[in-house]
Amino acid sequence: MTVAVAVLALDGVVPFELSLPGQVFGTANQAAGRPHYELRICAPGRAADTSPEHGAFRLRTPYDLDGLEGADTVVIPAHAHFLAQPPPAAVEALRRAAADGARLASVCVGAFTLAATGLLDGRRATTHWQYADELARRYPRIDVDPTVLFVDHGTLITSAGVAAGLDLCLHLVRRDLGADLAAATARRTVMPLQRDGGQAQFIERPPAPADPTALQPVLHWMEAHLDRPLTLADIAARANVSMRTLNRHFREQTGTTPLQWLLRARIHQAQQLLETTELPVTHIADRTGFGSPTTLRHHFTRHTGTSPHAYRTAFRRRHDS
Repeated sequence: MTVAVAVLALDGVVPFELSLPGQVFGTANQAAGRPHYELRICAPGRAADTSPEHGAFRLRTPYDLDGLEGADTVVIPAHAHFLAQPPPAAVEALRRAAADGARLASVCVGAFTLAATGLLDGRRATTHWQYADELARRYPRIDVDPTVLFVDHGTLITSAGVAAGLDLCLHLVRRDLGADLAAATARRTVMPLQRDGGQAQFIERPPAPADPTALQPVLHWMEAHLDRPLTLADIAARANVSMRTLNRHFREQTGTTPLQWLLRARIHQAQQLLETTELPVTHIADRTGFGSPTTLRHHFTRHTGTSPHAYRTAFRRRHDS
């Protein structure tokens, strides 16, 4: 399976966000040992100037807006002129790509360009928290959520600012190619464990930041013991801190609570087992610490929007096609 990815480069495009898809998807190709992704940069007139605030240079590419045609995924990075109306030709090209079945994904304030197509109307979306109110004011039919890293509607995905684009691209690798290759891609790009889309955009830091790796031994221990009925007291004892201090450290360093992190780790492991094994749901529930298939189905469906059985079926159908 080869996924054609088109990245839309409008004048003023932010260089870092323009390069994110190539970095993550290209690394996924290297990790897999073969080209699962084909990337092309598409710009009106085959050229664009990058944002002067982030180091201006002239970009030239073989692909005009017609390069969006036939793409499986279209990524819309941030650009400096996002508060102005995007070029009508770009808006129409995005609408055509969506009508042809492409998956459209915006990074940071690229959500403004995607919103201009009308495709986000009636849906929940996110963008950089600093501009969420403005997005909601300009597009009142969009349910703007400024608190999360990304929102995935299947064929329409929006993400928060800058680094959340890495989380988004890694999330797409996981959707396309599975948990193992996503993990290998994360390791090669020296990224931390994949952050969930529902994680908070902004992580509070103490005035004198603690060692950012301080929680890593505890996180690794939790991952190695997902099958156990771990409590907050168990985790605090392992970390040798009080439960109150543990909660504070988790909020500061991961943006979530210990038990919410544990739940997401269990769901991620369940996804991996559904993708890579023939284990029945009963055994997966035991190995992931949910205890029963009913509890697993409840949390899995709430978190992913689909049941374990449907997830396994859909994953295999994608990879058998």
